[in-house]
Amino acid sequence: MKKDSIKTLFISELQDIYSAETQIVEALPDMVKAAESPELKDAFKKHLEETKEQVKRLDKIFKALEIKHPKEKCEAMEGLVSEGAEVIKEYEKSAVRDAALISKAQRIEHYEISVYGTLRTFARELGLNDIAKLLDTTLEEEGAADKKLTQIAEGGLLTAGINQRAHN
Repeated sequence: MKKDSIKTLFISELQDIYSAETQIVEALPDMVKAAESPELKDAFKKHLEETKEQVKRLDKIFKALEIKHPKEKCEAMEGLVSEGAEVIKEYEKSAVRDAALISKAQRIEHYEISVYGTLRTFARELGLNDIAKLLDTTLEEEGAADKKLTQIAEGGLLTAGINQRAHN
C-alpha cells in the first residue's frame, strides 16, 4: 500500500482515534469523581458508556479492514486529557471546577467531531459505506454529548447553568 494513498491516511487516522478513545475511557472516571454537579456527573457517566461502545465500534471496523490496533499514543488527546487532569488538581470541587471540566470536555468533543467527520468522508470516498455508517453513528453521539455539555453549562429558563453558578 502506497504511503500517499487515502486508504493509508484513513487507517492511520482510525488508529489515532482508537488511541484517543481509549485514553478518554481511562480519563472519564476521574472527571465523574471530580464533578460537583449531579447533572454533569451523569453526563460524564453516560458518555463513558457511549465511549466504550465507540471503542467496540472501532474494533469492528479494524476487524472488517483487517488492520491492527495502534502502537502509538494519540498525542493530541494525551494533551487534552492532561489539561483535564490539571483542572482537577488546580480547582477545588465547585461550580468553577465544573465549568472548567466542561471547557476541557468540550475541547475533547470538538476534536472527536472533527476526526469522525473526516473519517466518515474518507470511508465514503473509499466506498466503505457500512463503515461510514458506523462512523456517522459515533459522530452523532459526539455532537449530542457536546450539545449536552453546552446545555449543562448554560442552563435553561428554569435553572441556572454551571457557568452562572460559577459566576455568582
